[in-house]
Amino acid sequence: MAASFAEVVARYETVVGLEVHAQLLTRSKLFCACENRFGAPPNTLVCPVCLGLPGALPVLNRHAVTLAVRAALALGCRVNETSVFERKNYFYPDLPKGYQISQYAQPLAEGGSLAIAAKGGERRVRIARVHMEEDAGKLLHEGFSWSDEKSGVDLNRAGVPLVEIVSEPELAGPEEAHAYLLALRAVLVYASVSDGNMEEGSLRCDANVSVRSKGETALGTRTEIKNLNSFRHVARAIEHEVARQVALVESGHGVVQETRLWNAERGETAPMRSKEDAHDYRYFPEPDLPPLVVGADWLSQVRAGLPELPADRRRRFLAEYGLPDYDAGVLTQERELADYFEAAARESGSPKLASNWIMTELLRKLKEDARPLAQASVGPSALAGLVKLVATGTISGKTAKDVFERMWTSGEAAAAIVGREGLAQLDDEGALQTAVAEVVAASPEQVASYRGGKAAALGWFVGQVMRRTGGRANPQRVQALLKKALDLA
Repeated sequence: MAASFAEVVARYETVVGLEVHAQLLTRSKLFCACENRFGAPPNTLVCPVCLGLPGALPVLNRHAVTLAVRAALALGCRVNETSVFERKNYFYPDLPKGYQISQYAQPLAEGGSLAIAAKGGERRVRIARVHMEEDAGKLLHEGFSWSDEKSGVDLNRAGVPLVEIVSEPELAGPEEAHAYLLALRAVLVYASVSDGNMEEGSLRCDANVSVRSKGETALGTRTEIKNLNSFRHVARAIEHEVARQVALVESGHGVVQETRLWNAERGETAPMRSKEDAHDYRYFPEPDLPPLVVGADWLSQVRAGLPELPADRRRRFLAEYGLPDYDAGVLTQERELADYFEAAARESGSPKLASNWIMTELLRKLKEDARPLAQASVGPSALAGLVKLVATGTISGKTAKDVFERMWTSGEAAAAIVGREGLAQLDDEGALQTAVAEVVAASPEQVASYRGGKAAALGWFVGQVMRRTGGRANPQRVQALLKKALDLA
């Protein structure tokens, strides 16, 4: 029987390396004072420097360098004391100077690593290099009355500071690439290097993909995939490209080294241009900028300002709060969410219960309302108040969900809502015994069924007592009283 295509693909190994461009959180551009801001009308945030007009000279943004160094240190890289800006020469309509100021032979930093979630647990992916460069402009192909006839060029983004992070080619397919991007974004956002917004282009990714037969050590011919603007598209594009390359190899055709564009609507890659090598760009040192020197004092200041990073915080959540690995992973993905959890956990005294409420009710409401955590109607202290009421048995979990909805709408504290509405669980021994006795007396058939060995009937009795008490009875107390009453009935 002929092997299925999935079985054929399984005979190959996928090798992926990612080149991630992160826009730095500066107020101005890399070499001029133009504002670094998304969403302004086209070509309004420009000057002679970023327009590449003759005679305009670049002046390096010190804060951009600090942020790039923060990124490098957060990734465990060795920051080179001296790095050099170079001209990367190529022609494209959105590149006004005809070259891009970047770094090549002497980059800012090298040799780091990033911990990612992988099969069998956490593993580290090596970082080849971290370097700085300026962004190009943006071509506008739609949204204008003339879009059917021509494209426009918006140079607002030209000169925006970027840090490029290049991984070693050792990601083993779409899942690991996705995990790497998530982990990298978390590090950059935690370190306040970038906002990590892929939709606005603050974080962009190119994937270098190749395949080889299992057991081989030499890398296959790679292709570069561009136009990857979401985590989901990165995984889908790599999956498609792997299948395409395997099919080519199996049919006896070689894989061509080239750059390909991802078409999200069609779910496939398409040729863009032949893949350039470094010599094609004619790199040479930028004559208008001196070598960049990051001295020991500057490096120490940046290192001292680094926050606790996501991998370290996840490990601490496991040890300090006793959370499951899944909870710790979700809660530390965003710095603000981790801060929210810690505040709620410490005030409530119930970390796991606080985690449950954050990952279910809080995140659900934020998604429904399409609002960021900073605009949550229920803050960490308010959530802690609700968690305390549940942990002490003052209200049931079911009632707590209703209270949370009211808190979200009104902004009131949980205790105030529970007190005003009389929602506290009924814990009075006498009242509970009365309700239990009435239900047992009115249900002789169910009593006989329970005493005949059908233990599941106990749940029916609990439901009847809860209904009789308007849902306010403490279920655990009710169950204990029912077992005693039924055994004596």
